[in-house]
Amino acid sequence: MQMSARKLSMKELNRISPEEFRLAGKLPVTVVLDNIRSQNNTGSAFRTSDAFRIERICLCGITAVPPHREIHKTALGAEDTVEWKYYKSTLDAIRELKTSGYKILVIEQTDLGLPVQQFEPGENLKFALVFGNEINGVDEEILAYADSCLDIPQFGTKHSLNVSVVIGIILWEVLRKIKKI
Repeated sequence: MQMSARKLSMKELNRISPEEFRLAGKLPVTVVLDNIRSQNNTGSAFRTSDAFRIERICLCGITAVPPHREIHKTALGAEDTVEWKYYKSTLDAIRELKTSGYKILVIEQTDLGLPVQQFEPGENLKFALVFGNEINGVDEEILAYADSCLDIPQFGTKHSLNVSVVIGIILWEVLRKIKKI
């Protein structure tokens, strides 16, 4: 039997306005972009962060900042809804977040990495998720500040995903576990 699906209209999607987004409750998560080279990946991080209603993005080091044509191409306006702050150094952002009570979760393949599906967030915690450079990953000095390292199990020959894909997978898993959906 063939399914007869139809696409939902914009009204049926119940999209909120940018003003409603600014006022809405946010997931207690900050995305930290550690020296992301591609403005398209940065734009994708904004768009995904908007979709999951995270509280903010920290743009660090060489990561481009809005307004930027290439960021806008993939963010589609999310760079105007998701709060962001630029830091010259990722370490500065991490220290500030740690001092503010965030648990630092580095997304990196390490000897102590926890598969994301095994991550349990606990109650009433705030998280900073650190995503690394497309070539070198998260800067080694950041690992010393990590409360935990998460990774995504992979089974092919590359053992590497595009950072925008990683952000989507990790944010979905964290959202799912925090909201218990």
